[in-house]
Amino acid sequence: MKIGVVADTHSKDLPKQMLSDLKSVDLIIHAGDFCEVRDYEAVAKIKEVKAVYGNMDNSEIRKLFPRKQVFKLGAFSVGLFHGEGPPKTILEKVKEEFQKDKVDIVIFGHSHQPLNQKEGDVLYFNPGSPNDTVFAPYCSYGIIEIDDKKFSAKHIKIKD
Repeated sequence: MKIGVVADTHSKDLPKQMLSDLKSVDLIIHAGDFCEVRDYEAVAKIKEVKAVYGNMDNSEIRKLFPRKQVFKLGAFSVGLFHGEGPPKTILEKVKEEFQKDKVDIVIFGHSHQPLNQKEGDVLYFNPGSPNDTVFAPYCSYGIIEIDDKKFSAKHIKIKD
């Protein structure tokens, strides 16, 4: 199973490179801050989308998606949350949010900073933003690959 992971698209133009790559995935996960429904609809035309709302999402998006989700992908449990607070403390906030959940992978956004970090048995993955470098060194999105016994995650830097 191949999953495209995106966050913090903020109603800005989506890179052609990312849109092309998302055509080859089985599922798209968006970790919040679409901002408007039309932006969700643009991504949903490509593949099925699992998402949460972020702090910048309007009320229409907040009606469509929860603040937090925990779901299964194959044998693995995935936590999805946008995140909150300053970039320096976001990982701690995300850990707090899932401290009572048994998860293997936690996907989040908010800081626009790519992160692919395993702590104990949990992978914390922030895809970065594909179109905004406000707190990040580059624009990016992610790909997570899952099979029966393992998973891997990587960032894809935007070239165009």
